[in-house]
Amino acid sequence: MGMNRDMMAKLQQMQQTALKAQEDLHAQVVEGTSGGGAVKIEVTGGLNVESLKIDPEVVDADDVEMLEDLVTAALNEALQKVQGLQTQQLSGLAGQFGINLPS
Repeated sequence: MGMNRDMMAKLQQMQQTALKAQEDLHAQVVEGTSGGGAVKIEVTGGLNVESLKIDPEVVDADDVEMLEDLVTAALNEALQKVQGLQTQQLSGLAGQFGINLPS
């Protein structure tokens, strides 16, 4: 039993919508900060690090561990924001296709 044309057209539309949404997500950039803005990192929705800025005042050769912690905290914040974008986008796509996702 083959699929009818309407079903095929709907599946193609869903695929195109999902691909466009993925492209849009990859183009978005979020920022994570730590140390009151001393460390800033930008990450795309595609999980690529775009930039990392470190205030020279937090660079201390005798306390590298603090700088590592600041970078880690900023990166984790940015990744959480990306995850939020992904969740938001998935919910939107699911809604367009009439799918209810659990909360």
